[in-house]
Formats: sequence, C-alpha cells, structure tokens
Amino acid sequence: MDSFSRRKMLMTGGALGAAGALAAASPAHARSLWTWSPSASVAGTGAGVDPEWVWDEEADPVLASVIDRGDVPRVNTLLKRWTRNDQPLPDGLPADLKEFMEHARQMPTWAEKAKLDRAAQFSKTKGIYVGALYGLGSGLMSTAIPREARAVYYSKGGADMKDRIAKTARLGYDIGDLDAYLPQGSMIVTAVKTRMVHAAVRHLLPQSPGWSQTSGTQKIPISQADIMVTWHSLATFVMRRMKEWGVRVSTADSDAYLHVWQVSAHMLGVADEYIPASWDAANAQSKQVLDPILAHSTEGEALTNVLLGIVAELDAGLTRPLISAFTRYTLGGDVGDMIGLSKQPVLEKLISTAWPLLVAFREGLVPLPAVPAVLWTLEEALRRFVLLFLAEGQPIAIDIPDVNRPS
Repeated sequence: MDSFSRRKMLMTGGALGAAGALAAASPAHARSLWTWSPSASVAGTGAGVDPEWVWDEEADPVLASVIDRGDVPRVNTLLKRWTRNDQPLPDGLPADLKEFMEHARQMPTWAEKAKLDRAAQFSKTKGIYVGALYGLGSGLMSTAIPREARAVYYSKGGADMKDRIAKTARLGYDIGDLDAYLPQGSMIVTAVKTRMVHAAVRHLLPQSPGWSQTSGTQKIPISQADIMVTWHSLATFVMRRMKEWGVRVSTADSDAYLHVWQVSAHMLGVADEYIPASWDAANAQSKQVLDPILAHSTEGEALTNVLLGIVAELDAGLTRPLISAFTRYTLGGDVGDMIGLSKQPVLEKLISTAWPLLVAFREGLVPLPAVPAVLWTLEEALRRFVLLFLAEGQPIAIDIPDVNRPS
C-alpha cells in the first residue's frame, strides 16, 4: 500500500475516532472543533482532519517494534556515532529502523537554502532575545501545557529534568546554528532522533498508570496537534513577543525565521497540511490550539519548581525572584499563576517599565536611557544564561527511551 493510501486510511480512521471521542466526552471536556483550513498550510491542501487524532504513521510502528524486540540499548549505542547531517547511518541498525531513518532524514522539497541561511544569521544577531524567550518564556510555558507537562513528568525524562533540559537545549541550539541544515550541521540528526523519541513515548506512555489516570480522553500522547502546540509555544510565541517588545525584525528575517521552523516541523514528522504557510496563519492556528489549553496541572507546577532551580543554577545572577518577575512579564500574570510563579510586584513593575527602554536602546531606537541598574544586571544575567543555554558544550545524546518514569 502506498504512503498516500496509508495516510488516507489513517485520516479516515482518525476522523471516526474523533467523532466517537467528542460524542462520548462531557461538554466540560469536549474539545473545540478543528476549523483551521489546510489551504493556509505549506501544502496548500489536505483532508482537514483534526490533528488531535493523527500521530506518526511512519515512525510509530517501527519504534514500537524496536522497543518490543529489546533493540533499544544496541540502537542507542550505534546512534551516538551519528552526529552530522552528512554522515551515513551507522552499520548494524535494524533494517526497518534504517529504512525509516533514511526516508526521515530527507529535507522537504520546498525547503529554501537562502531562507535557512538567513534564519541562522537572524538567530545570531537577535540571540539574546531568542535565547531568553526560549529558556525563560517557552521553556516555562511548557509547564502550563497540561498534556506536555504530564508527558514529560511520567516519561523517562521526567525523572532527570537536568538531562531533559539539556536535550531541549540541544534542539534550540541546533535549530539556530549557522550550519543547522548544512552537511556539516546537526539539525537533521537532532530532528530525526527527536521524532523517534516521540514515537517511543507514544508506545510507552499508555502503559504508565500515572499518565493513564491523568490523560483524560487522550489514549495516545504526542498527537500532531500536540506537536504544533509546542511549535507555537516556541516559534509563534517568540516572534510575537519580539515584535511586542519593539525588536527590529525585517520582513525577510521574519519570513526566514518562520521557514526554519516550518522545515523543522516537517522534519519532526508533522504533516505539511498542519504547518502554517505564513505568520497570519500561524497566529490563527495558535489561537485555536495553544491559547485555550494553557492551564494549571500538578505535574506542571512540580516541573516549574525543578526548572527554576536549574535556571538559577545555570546562572547565579538569575535569582528565583528575578526569574519569576521576568517570566511573569514575558508570559503574563495569568500563566505565571498557572505554573506557580511567585508574585514580585516591585520587580515586575520595574521590568515592565524599563525593559522596553532597554530593548529600544539595544535596537538603536533611543539614546542611552535612564534605565535602573537592576535592568542592566538582568540583561547581563540573561546574556550569560543565553550563552550557557545555546552553548554546544559537551555532546548531548538524544537516546530512545525503553521505559517510563521509574516510580
């Protein structure tokens, strides 16, 4: 059966499953109907099936088989040697996994090298904003996404958040690297490995009693909708905040930044019909899939506490009160309350008043303003944090899990 026929069958089954789940759900827990049109996607067309009921038909059966056969330790050992985009896959990989990976590592035909190169330069020139928003914005917003928080908490990565953050930082580093999608770069490798981790988690997590008891109507985690929720918490959120802050972003740079995230969504296994073709389309999709689902969860608040400790440990200049104040300014007070950030009225008012002036000065829009010294301290702490967050440092292995959180 060709891939189109398989996808059509999956979409049809997904539509039936969605109808059944929505009918069975109580009104308080029913999801909003999927109304975002595939005509606004990079594909320009599609079946229009709710991505809530679509997963990864190519990766999922292969990784389930690898886990069930007990091949994970051997595969992880072999994959440690695969670090560059231009490297051949290691010898000794199971045949089904190797076949999948050879296909998964292919760039989409619509990828534009010039835009990818420009996106890398943009991430370099605007690094302090992008890095701070990834780390102290998107990273902490993830704990206000209940499904993401629960998937992290109950999976193997939840037991070692330092390692989990390192792997997330690996993705953030690689996607903004000057060589990201070039032969000598690593983003293709990182994307394919991450896609395989997602498939493994989809196989394992339904076996976790903790996850199953808190997952509600979702029986399989990390749907295409879930991946796009995370995508918006990164790409769409960062671009929106930079513009709100008054950061100078040309149309060409904005398009390039969107493009590198479009390509990355494809490389992570998202169907092209769900990948927004423009920022207008991205914002519209984000309002449907991300904004309404932000909420408190016990797991999310627990992860917030861990993350705050890790960030403070990364940079002594970023004390918990300063992290809480800046993150509440970045995410908003409602999200700050959802994830249990302490309120810092004095620091929050100071940051909301002076940070725009500091940004305007950095962007050459105003002469040196009379900014309180604490803001310069914050900027320097953020700069050091971004360097640590984006530093390549020691090699970070993205391993395929074969168990859930061991507790």
